Amino acid sequence: MKNKNVIYIITAVLILGLFFVGAKIYQDSRAKEFSFLAKEKSELFVRDHSPRFGSEKARVYLVEFLDPECESCRAFYPELKNLLEEFGDKVQLIIRYAPFHGNSKIAIRAIEAARIQGKYWEALEILFYYQPHWGDHHHPRPELIFEYLSKIGLDMEKLRADMSLDKITKIIEQDSKDLEALNVRRTPTFFANGKRLENFGIQYLRDLLNEQVKLVY
Repeated sequence: MKNKNVIYIITAVLILGLFFVGAKIYQDSRAKEFSFLAKEKSELFVRDHSPRFGSEKARVYLVEFLDPECESCRAFYPELKNLLEEFGDKVQLIIRYAPFHGNSKIAIRAIEAARIQGKYWEALEILFYYQPHWGDHHHPRPELIFEYLSKIGLDMEKLRADMSLDKITKIIEQDSKDLEALNVRRTPTFFANGKRLENFGIQYLRDLLNEQVKLVY
């Protein structure tokens, strides 16, 4: 009986040891990944829940605070996609939310619910495409969001249920806190390796990315 107790204790100690080692490795990898933010809190820019697009090998992290109901975000999105192609695997896009408009949170919840079904980017793009209809500032019709999302092969019953998940609420709350801490007041707002894009425009963003690429490559 005593031998069994000793074995249980040793096993428990080993499990705890492995847990702490794993946690340390994870923390070290995060610190290395965002070493360019040594003087900042990297979590303000990138959370574990943040959607990412692009190579995991990228050394330049382009963080965009966007609002699905923002007309400028919609207009800039195609140019942003082309710009990301220019930089290939050197730049990774990271999405953060800035729900500044009246129906933004509904749209964000729907997009995140679509993400659960593996169709995040399709959902974001189709809501951008139809934004003038569901997100018209004079006559918004957020109920159309579900009609448009049904076009990309989602389980709509599941999507509606998942929209109320606590984890989606926490994503919106955390991003809202971070944008306040970073003094984000308009959308889209971009940061490249922690440096804010001061002047809005595709060429300004290209210049900022080129600057950061030269620093880390």
